[in-house]
Amino acid sequence: MGIEMGPLLALDAVEKLEVIEALWDSLAVAPEALPMPEWQKQELDRRHEEHLRDPGAAIPWDEAVRRIRERHG
Repeated sequence: MGIEMGPLLALDAVEKLEVIEALWDSLAVAPEALPMPEWQKQELDRRHEEHLRDPGAAIPWDEAVRRIRERHG
């Protein structure tokens, strides 16, 4: 890629996270510019159809996080 990593590696952990966040935010501005593999599109379509068939099966985000933490700490 040709990016000089030296200056970035010299940053402390908080500064590195700030750089990561800035890069991530710059990608989020135009998500359509990111390639998505066909298998991922198919999986998203499958999950969407599943949700349309049974919307009551979904659980709130905070409940999902609670269950994950219970299982994995």
